[in-house]
This record gives sequence, structure tokens and C-alpha cells, in this order.
Amino acid sequence: MENITSPISGQVIKILTQVGQEVTVDTELVIIEAMKMENVVYCDGGTVKEIKVKVGDRVQEDDILVIIE
Repeated sequence: MENITSPISGQVIKILTQVGQEVTVDTELVIIEAMKMENVVYCDGGTVKEIKVKVGDRVQEDDILVIIE
């Protein structure tokens, strides 16, 4: 299992995946906005087991966003 964490503090503005989805290298999972800039969170591939955030959530650096199996 791999925990995909937030690279920055900000607000979740889009979730681009769903539980059970097969994802590949560089699949965009979540977009976080910080200081008027969008940061895209990627993964190395696998199956989305759990999404720990929802649109509008405030996250801190290193918070777990998605769990990949």
C-alpha cells in the first residue's frame, strides 16, 4: 500500500479519481490550491483503495490524501 500525501498546505479543489479505479504512472489524483496556484498530486500506479479527503477540505503538508494498493 502507498499513502499519497499532500506536497503543500492548501485546499482540495478537485478529486480526479474514485475508489476502485486502476491508475497508472503519472495519473492525476487530486488538485490542491495554495496561494492562487494549483498543485497536481500524482501517483506511481495501482488501484485506489481509499480517498481520505473531499473537495473543499483544507490540508496540511504530508496529510494523507489517497491510499493506493
